[in-house]
Amino acid sequence: MRIYRTSGGNLIEDEAGCHAVSADLLERLFQSGKGELPAILAAEERGEVISGFAELLAPVPLDTEIWAAGVTYLRSKSARMEESEEAGGDVFYDLVYEADRPELFFKSMGYRAVGTGGAIRVRKDSSWDVPEPELTLAINAGGEIFGFAVGNDVSSRSIEGENPLYLPQAKVYTGSCAVGPHLTIGREALADDAKISLEITRAGDLAFSGSTDLTQLKRSIDELVEALYRELDFPKGAMLMTGTGVVPGTDFTLTAGDVVKIEIEGLGTLENKVA
Repeated sequence: MRIYRTSGGNLIEDEAGCHAVSADLLERLFQSGKGELPAILAAEERGEVISGFAELLAPVPLDTEIWAAGVTYLRSKSARMEESEEAGGDVFYDLVYEADRPELFFKSMGYRAVGTGGAIRVRKDSSWDVPEPELTLAINAGGEIFGFAVGNDVSSRSIEGENPLYLPQAKVYTGSCAVGPHLTIGREALADDAKISLEITRAGDLAFSGSTDLTQLKRSIDELVEALYRELDFPKGAMLMTGTGVVPGTDFTLTAGDVVKIEIEGLGTLENKVA
């Protein structure tokens, strides 16, 4: 089952097709407690099958927080160490990769996230910027993972590499978060070895491509959620990006006009143009 948030309202896609559903369905799913989600979905009235989509928006309520985990793949650890070596911060990323406690940071509010087809940005005060393709979890207020989406944690590697304390500025700014194309409901929808692919085109030509799969994720998704919810409550639910295993090399940076396409097997494709 898939849930879309569009400029024309929420939609559910099932075996019969796409149906209009209530305007607050996403909010009720994210705000649900443990074990409540099946009853909410079962009771939801669905309109007639419709064809065509309005503009696709990020499938997250406007007042729901989006968080992210870092250094959860070996490739991510290596990239973070490379970018921060000159400033002496590389040792931190080596330590957190092996530590019991994961790196977690705030990324965006739902209202700042863009959906597939929306514009992402690079900072004007940054010289080195990359997309980060990430499995993104939908978590209800009760701490249950109930769905998945494709995420893009757009990041400034130049700012992040200057000093670890600059991480919020490297990660959190207008146009730095994309989620979509829809919310796929149910743990069974995601294969343990699902492939994650990244393609970046520039002026119609392929500028970068790479892939990984979820077997390379060092920490389990349940471990990451437990750490996020351990001493923090989320009455509006949360989304959690789980880190990236695909990082372009030091010779690549995003520029205006680039098209970033991220596909996760079973979850669809998130595509955004750099403004």
